Amino acid sequence: MEEETLNPLTSEQGNNDDQSMPDLSDQDLSSSDSDSDSDSGSEDGDDQAHQNLQLQTLEAELSTNPANYDTHVQYIKILRQMADIEKLRQAREAMNQLFPLTPSMWQDWAKDEASLSTGSDAFLAIEKLYERGVFEYLSISLWRDYLDFVKENDPSIRECSPAGISKARDLFECALTAAGLHVSEGNKLWEAYRSFELAIFHAMDEKDNQAREKQIQRIRSLFHRQLSVPHVNMRSTLLDYKAWEVERENILDAGSSDLDGISFQVASAYKKALEMYDARIHLEEQICRQDMLDSERLQNFMNYLKFEQSSGDPARVQMLYERAITDFPISSYLWLDYTHYLDKTLKVGNVITNVYSRAVMNCPCVGELWVRYMLSLERGHASEKEIASVFEKSLLCTLALDEYLDLYLTRVDSLRRRISCAIEGEHGLEYSLIRETFQNASDYLSAYLKNTDGLLRLHAYWARLELNLHKDQLAARGVWETLLKLCGSMLEAWQGYITMETELGHVNEARALYRRCYSKRFLGTGSEDICHSWLRFEREFGSLDDFDHAVQKVTPRLEELELFKSQQESKLTEENPLKKNARDKRKQVSDIPNEQHPAKRQKDAAQKPKQAHGKDSEVMNSVEQTKVEKTKATGDQPDRENEQQIKERVPEKRKVYADQCTVFVSNINFKANDEHLRQFFSDVGGVVAIRILHDKFTGKSRGLAYVDFSDDGHLIAAVAKNKQMLLGKKLSIARSDPKHGKKEHARGAESNNSAEASNAPMARQAQQSTYNRGSDNVQLRGKNTFATPRNILALGHSRNKPKTEEQDDEKPKSNDEFRNMFRKD
Repeated sequence: MEEETLNPLTSEQGNNDDQSMPDLSDQDLSSSDSDSDSDSGSEDGDDQAHQNLQLQTLEAELSTNPANYDTHVQYIKILRQMADIEKLRQAREAMNQLFPLTPSMWQDWAKDEASLSTGSDAFLAIEKLYERGVFEYLSISLWRDYLDFVKENDPSIRECSPAGISKARDLFECALTAAGLHVSEGNKLWEAYRSFELAIFHAMDEKDNQAREKQIQRIRSLFHRQLSVPHVNMRSTLLDYKAWEVERENILDAGSSDLDGISFQVASAYKKALEMYDARIHLEEQICRQDMLDSERLQNFMNYLKFEQSSGDPARVQMLYERAITDFPISSYLWLDYTHYLDKTLKVGNVITNVYSRAVMNCPCVGELWVRYMLSLERGHASEKEIASVFEKSLLCTLALDEYLDLYLTRVDSLRRRISCAIEGEHGLEYSLIRETFQNASDYLSAYLKNTDGLLRLHAYWARLELNLHKDQLAARGVWETLLKLCGSMLEAWQGYITMETELGHVNEARALYRRCYSKRFLGTGSEDICHSWLRFEREFGSLDDFDHAVQKVTPRLEELELFKSQQESKLTEENPLKKNARDKRKQVSDIPNEQHPAKRQKDAAQKPKQAHGKDSEVMNSVEQTKVEKTKATGDQPDRENEQQIKERVPEKRKVYADQCTVFVSNINFKANDEHLRQFFSDVGGVVAIRILHDKFTGKSRGLAYVDFSDDGHLIAAVAKNKQMLLGKKLSIARSDPKHGKKEHARGAESNNSAEASNAPMARQAQQSTYNRGSDNVQLRGKNTFATPRNILALGHSRNKPKTEEQDDEKPKSNDEFRNMFRKD
């Protein structure tokens, strides 16, 4: 077949206005010409010196911070201007090791290589570049360049050999699979495919009727496939099809009504596709608009995705996700949503792992993506080497501590499952891999997670696997002993160790642990709890002598704790004159009959909380000071930040609550700081102050914050940002309601009035807790109640013990009983 007859195959190559890198020979020529002009040469010399200086600066920046995306882009741009091909290749490869390149960067790279290299080796290298480019992002333009390059430069395709034609068709089918459903631009790929097949048809021998008829059926099939897919310019495609059928004499008039002369199946598919296009046209217009904010466009994409998901076509949903991440490649929310959808619909397969590999390249600092990536590899039965490689890469990224912990635990989970159920064709894994992973996690995280539940969870899991999977009791005990050295003040660490020994039937070992820890000081009521736990243990497992010995040890300890608690309560009473006066008034009321009208008494009772709340700041200062002294007395390090809050932040809070211009923000990423929140609310404006709450002991963020605004207008706008994303997490934003704290204060005061005579210490405790809630609007729960003492009954005392007559006499009388007493007199 003559080569001239194959020109239609290469006539469709697209033109691109992007400037390619100049040929080196052109540079030499321009350099020789510039020598004849001294002024021009001087200017060129200055430009060259300036570019060299820029290169040195950028190279220094990349050596210190190779993860700077913008520096990579600028460095490649200057090298491209200087036509330094070797450095340019190295720079592009170095950048692509860390980041995906944009479609335009891949196009520039391929064009530069094509302008400088020839031959079969160069063709294969450039073809590989295009393959890498279309894998990273969806781009119709890049696909067109790829197809045109292969058609023009592959000798087998130019010669129309069977192998070359088969290769081209496979490439076109890959393009249609990747982007054939693209509503606004997918028709370009279909038209390119038809043009290729038409060129083959026109190049055929007219006498070979069998081959020509087969090619006609192939082209007709392409028309039918395209007409069944919603695209722009669908009517134009229909008219082209009718015109082509007229040439085949299958339709008499191409200008007749649109569907006249077309088979019922084709017409039905076309109508359905047209209806689908009409249902999507307004959504397409929204995501293609360039005159709106990125946040609005992203929201339009999410609305479009919800529509496609409701339609139930996974291929269309995936196509739209690919379009979205091309426009918003670093949106972690979008990648998480995309991968979650694929996990839910496809379950397993290379498609999911490919998406995850791109997700972690675009958003490397999102630990959840790395965790789910490893799980997807395990579901797809990937090799241990591949999973280990992904795990090692994840540890090189900047993540939050809890994300690192989740990564280590996920890695251990995978190793445990593979050891328990070996995969066919893979050598058995050694338990030493699990131990090594746990040890690395402990070495890295212990300094940061000391005395936290995360470190306890890690070591408890480790000890359980040493015991149950590796059958090594000594190793399990070693794990617990290591944890006690790090978290000896955590009651849960001792309890976990004791539970293990108890479940193994090692009574003596468990008893030894109780003897080691019963005298330690734990947070909250932990010290009392461990004492009572020892007594229960001896009652259930020990002899009478063991029980008596435990009582002998525990009783003085409980008395000591009770004395300490009483001293703290006394100190609270002495340092809080308001509470003392209130108690004296309640005593007077209980001694003197009150003959006021019931309505009057109710009115007075309602006013008491308001009167007490008038000195709220004084009470709160007293409580905060007591907390600091409590911390010093227990041997813990004082919380200097909280002490500073007592002096500076309390007046600020009272002012904010009075103005009611504060929002409460929760579910904040632990890595977020004040500046992140300030930028988040920058579009709202009016931010006066930001207070992120931190854990008292670790100093780490609790994921909660108060944000003060200058007026209600800015506050309302801030609340409207509820459920928006910050650092990959959806924030919960609500107006802070100080009235809630006041209501709690009022209820607490009424409760104290009724219970003072029967249980004064507990009433004082309730009143103190109420003032705390009323002052800072934070309810004390869980471990936060460590500063609130509790009543501890002495051994042998029962709460259900019958009351004596003397005790009955001490019971407060009701108002009716008081009236009856005086009537008798």
